[in-house]
Order: sequence, then structure tokens, then C-alpha cells
Amino acid sequence: MVWTMRRIGVAFVALVLMISGAVPTSAAAGRRVVLYYQTIYNGSTYVSPLPLRDAGATDVIVGAIHLDTNSVVHLNDDPPNAAKFTRMWQDLATLRSQGVHVLAFVGGAAAGSFQRLETQFDTYYPLLRNLIRTYSLSGIDLDVEEHMSNAALNKLIDALRADFGSSFLVTLAPVATELSGGGGLSGLNYDTLYRDRGAQISWFNAQFYCGWGSLSSTSGYDNIIRRGIVPASKVVAGTVTNPANCSGYVAMSTLQSTVRSLKSKYADFGGIDGWEYFNSLPGGTSAPQQWAQQIAPVVKG
Repeated sequence: MVWTMRRIGVAFVALVLMISGAVPTSAAAGRRVVLYYQTIYNGSTYVSPLPLRDAGATDVIVGAIHLDTNSVVHLNDDPPNAAKFTRMWQDLATLRSQGVHVLAFVGGAAAGSFQRLETQFDTYYPLLRNLIRTYSLSGIDLDVEEHMSNAALNKLIDALRADFGSSFLVTLAPVATELSGGGGLSGLNYDTLYRDRGAQISWFNAQFYCGWGSLSSTSGYDNIIRRGIVPASKVVAGTVTNPANCSGYVAMSTLQSTVRSLKSKYADFGGIDGWEYFNSLPGGTSAPQQWAQQIAPVVKG
């Protein structure tokens, strides 16, 4: 794509985001229905997030953002301002203007971003800050799946709060066992993190899948709440939306039953997130919004 077209596309996106205004507050109230949006193209077919608004999603998390060597930022395998993402940013701006929070997730399975934030903060944090500003993101999801010290994460959270204020969403995505006193992928002490910075963390998108838990029952979630550190209001229970995405898939009828039980046990239950959007069952790639359509009424009702 020629540079002139790219500049026009980015300028248009910036205009849409500016018109959309401040972070909407409507999605912040009540329990959350969160969808991760990493597969932006299913082959050559663009996957639009727009159906998620009417499906009941409160938050859409796009990624993965990687802070790579030589001060390079990637969204998956390309620069965030690549022409292939212009429509996506436009659609996300539309969702945001309609009251859905739009976050980006940093890290995930590809290591390096958080080590660079720990060891070269003054180089890499400004790149993350500029991304947030450029696309007027509602928040950031810190998916730490590599070693990072608590001190470095505290520093990152403090910087985000200083730059973006109290309404900005700062979420984390630990595996479920990290919130119940067990091991995980990061080496972080989440008990200490919550005691030190819990007031600055909007919620946790806890991964009850890939061998780290299951939502076939409430037991894993119960273990977190029983520990007495993180309240249910800040624990969003994550599941895979299709068995192709990872182990731990729970059929919709079972997931609905688990959610009803969690709501009965915990009046402040934080909600559900799904990994990931593009192939969510029962609709699959032709109608992935059906997952949100079927779980949102149960979560919110």
C-alpha cells in the first residue's frame, strides 16, 4: 500500500476517534462481557468487531501488541498503522463511541515486551503510551506470560495511571492459579501485587483454560475468592470460545449454568471473558457474535 493512502487512512481513523470523545462510562457499570480480538483476518476475510455491540459485549480487547527490538511496535506481525488495520481501527472507534470499551492487550505468548519494559522502561514505555494516545484506547490489558518483577509492574501501572487518569482501564490477564496462590507464567506475586496496587487495577481477566483451570464448575473461581485477596468484583472469569483455541472449552449450556451459580454465590461477580472472538461457538466463523449473544443475558441478568 502506498504511503499516501496510509497517511489518509490514519488521519481518518484519528478523526473518528476524536469525534468519539472521552471513555464511555456505560460499559463500566455492572458485570462485564469481554471478548479478545486477535484474529483480525480469518485467512483473507476481515473479521469485523461491530456485531459485538448488539451482542452485549461491554469490552473488546484487541492484540497482541508486541514491543520488539530496535524500538519497534507490532500489532501481531505488522505495525499498528499498517493499511490492513485501517478498517479495524475505524470499527473499534465506532464501538467505542457506542459505549463499548476498547482495550489493547500487551504481551501474551510471545515473550519480550515486559522484559523490555522492565529493563529499558524509558525507551519502551513511551512507545506504549503513544499507541494508547494515537488510538484513544479505553484501557490496556497486561498479559504477562514471561518473567517480570513486581517492582517493574508497579512502575508500569503507576505510569499508566499518571498519564491516563483514574477512568483509564488497567487490567491484567493472569492464569487462574496465580490468583489462588499457585504458580503461573509470570513469576509475579499476585497477592503482593493486589495489596500494593489493587486500587489501581480495574479487574483481572483470569485464564480458566489451557490447563490453568476450567469453568465447567465454580471450583476454580471459588479458590480465588476463598483466598481472600482479590474480590469477585475484580475477577472476570475467562474461557475459550472454541476447543480449537486451547484446552478447557466449556459448552454454552454448561457455561451458562456455571455463571448462574457464580452470580448466586457472589453478588459482585465480575463477569466473563472469551478467548477469542473470531471462531466463537455456537456461531463459528460465520456468526461469532452468537457466543456473546447467548452468555451476555445470563451474565447481566
